[in-house]
Amino acid sequence: MPTIELTLNGEPRAVADPTSLAALLAALALDARKIAVERNEEIVPRSQYDRTLLRQGDKLEIVHFIGGG
Repeated sequence: MPTIELTLNGEPRAVADPTSLAALLAALALDARKIAVERNEEIVPRSQYDRTLLRQGDKLEIVHFIGGG
């Protein structure tokens, strides 16, 4: 299976090609409702996670929301 290299929160990572952002988040066991994703310095709307295919060299930053009072 072909792979692509990308950067995830500053760390290199290989993923299958093709992989959607939603599939990556599922593989990482992340709840899409509790995170924000920046791809190549642009916020990806949650509604676009299924349609956003990752590409060679993408730089992803995933931020977790933490609730509290």
